[in-house]
Amino acid sequence: MDIKAYIESGILELYVAGKLSEEENQEIYKLLLQHPELLQEVLEIENAVVKLTAAVSPSSKGFENLKDKIGNTDTKVVQLQPKSTNWMSYSGWAASVVLAAGLFWTLNQKSELEQTIQTVGLENRYLETQIEDTKTDLAATKNLLDVIRDKDIIAVPLGGQGDFASSFAKVYWNKSKNTIYLDAEGLPEAPEGKVWQVWSLTLNPLSPTSLGTIDDFNTDDNKIFTIANANESQAFGITLEPKGGSKTPTMEQLHTLGVVASDPS
Repeated sequence: MDIKAYIESGILELYVAGKLSEEENQEIYKLLLQHPELLQEVLEIENAVVKLTAAVSPSSKGFENLKDKIGNTDTKVVQLQPKSTNWMSYSGWAASVVLAAGLFWTLNQKSELEQTIQTVGLENRYLETQIEDTKTDLAATKNLLDVIRDKDIIAVPLGGQGDFASSFAKVYWNKSKNTIYLDAEGLPEAPEGKVWQVWSLTLNPLSPTSLGTIDDFNTDDNKIFTIANANESQAFGITLEPKGGSKTPTMEQLHTLGVVASDPS
């Protein structure tokens, strides 16, 4: 690209004055980002317009001095000269106002374009984050499926008890890893001040061992929880307890219970 020829073409003056189409403005804006010489030229043109506006404005000091000089000339000259001088001054002033207005419009357009580019960038970053989150969720789901499909997993359904017949849950117990995976989708949200507590039970004699509380139950989306269990469990139960949990299960709040039907080991 011949930078000198482009500058001499006068198109940058039209750009500053806001006399080009939207498409032409967009093209020149791209060129300004690519060629520092063009950007410098535009800045110099804009600076000249601002100075011109101040210099030929009827309210400027120079304009008043010009009127004084005209007023002190010969009367015959004054009859012709003021009209010519005033016309030229006001024409220059009007032209500079038009250029200044075009400059402000152009700067505003550039600002809007930059804001649009920034918004698109933010939206792209948000979309990338969403894609990464989706990939993470898919990986977690695949990992969970691999876990529950393991041949050594013991599946223990937990049915609703007493007044809580509609409640249900399911435990997937991996004895070799001392871990259970609790699917608690069938439990309602814990009321204010209450938490779900999971128990490992031996039946003869009946002896409960707490596996902990599920403090984030209400905020967890998939309702699947990984819980350590090194006990020789014969059954699993879930009760609703005061926040912080209880040392022994509140039997009146036993929502689900399931007996281990088989043990591959």
